[in-house]
Amino acid sequence: MYKIAVTGPESTGKSALCEALAKHFNTCWVPEFARTYLAGRTPPYAKEDLDLIAKGQLNAEKEMLTKADHILFCDTDMTVMKVWSEHAFGSCSPLIEKLYREQSYDAYLLCDIDLPWEPDPLREHPELRAYFFNTYHTLLKHHQNKLIIINGSGISRVQNAIHALGILGLK
Repeated sequence: MYKIAVTGPESTGKSALCEALAKHFNTCWVPEFARTYLAGRTPPYAKEDLDLIAKGQLNAEKEMLTKADHILFCDTDMTVMKVWSEHAFGSCSPLIEKLYREQSYDAYLLCDIDLPWEPDPLREHPELRAYFFNTYHTLLKHHQNKLIIINGSGISRVQNAIHALGILGLK
């Protein structure tokens, strides 16, 4: 089973890319748990909420692993949880730090910020997209993961991801 993390700043097409890749590879994907969790809450969220979101994301991932067929696409990873926690609260919980260090994916697709920002009640800081992209890129490169930057819009973004995964031997 291959696990692929689709990660990056907000409004970079992660969910749409996961859905399209899952369809192409005839498998399933793990939606971003934070969206479900936060949709039912009144802002602002607290630092403690991030631990619950991290646990929920990993639980959803474990559940979908039983349903996936050779590849599982995960809409977000613990890099997002770490970066968001440090940005929003100035520090990261020991749990998220631990989960971040222990995470293991066969590849990371880092979505570029070349798509226009789409407003959404759960999204924040459109002016910081470049900052977040660079932060994700630095963290993922530092850990020497199989990192692939995905750019383009619409079907070309999906085709770029399919091509990149093909180079890694995923078909």
